[in-house]
Amino acid sequence: MDDLDFTRPAQSEVYNANVARLFFHANGKAKAVAAGSPLFAENAAGKSMYFLNSGEIALTRGGKPLDVIKAGEVLGEMSVLTSAPRSATAKARSACEVIEMDAANFSSAIQKAPDFALMLLAILIKRLRLALAMQMLGKGQPSAAVETIPSSGAVFDAALLKDLTSYFPALPPAFQPKNAVIMREGEAGIFMYVVMEGAVRITSGEKIIEVVKSGGVFGEMVLVDQSKRAASAAAVSDCNLMSINRNDFLTLVKTNPAFGVSLLRSLATRLRNTGRK
Repeated sequence: MDDLDFTRPAQSEVYNANVARLFFHANGKAKAVAAGSPLFAENAAGKSMYFLNSGEIALTRGGKPLDVIKAGEVLGEMSVLTSAPRSATAKARSACEVIEMDAANFSSAIQKAPDFALMLLAILIKRLRLALAMQMLGKGQPSAAVETIPSSGAVFDAALLKDLTSYFPALPPAFQPKNAVIMREGEAGIFMYVVMEGAVRITSGEKIIEVVKSGGVFGEMVLVDQSKRAASAAAVSDCNLMSINRNDFLTLVKTNPAFGVSLLRSLATRLRNTGRK
């Protein structure tokens, strides 16, 4: 279903409608939608996300029915997080009230509601683990074809990387030589990693998932859901990596909204790209 139902309560035990309701009511704007009226259209730019306060909204793609969003659910968030066009059309099945929040307000609101950011991270990771498992059942890229795998974009810009360095003055980036194994699939993990310099290859089994370069991150999933590693990582070149443990990760999400929003955008983009492979 791509990005259409990632906060569906029936599909994710980590979704809490009350947390979402409080977040949107505190930071968004109520909007009435008449029965039969469109909320957004397929392939249009995604400028806002919505919490459905009352009523029902039908989702269609190419004129074909996909799903029905009911009160207490969220829609439109993936397009905002990834800056990608809408993947479906949303139209009110009945008179509805939604709480609308645009991208700018979302970024500032996260600072006041870190619990909502952590909930979204957990939901995205849950779906990403499922998408990766499904991808591994299909045809994948052999490890020898690393140069054919597109690199993931930088999650953190230069300013945020500088902030992270300042946040951990006593823990400088650690050097990892070319071909060094950094983490192994199936193991427990206590760190996420930020690539300060160099490149890291992420694999599952014999299949390459992505190559992470400067400004990119990997290993963050275990800090949120505390599950086993979903993939292995090895240095493609000499690297300098910053490691962040769970306590520091949670503190950063709660005190640095740019950190949390950057991770949300990264995971949402990774989920969307994985689902298309």
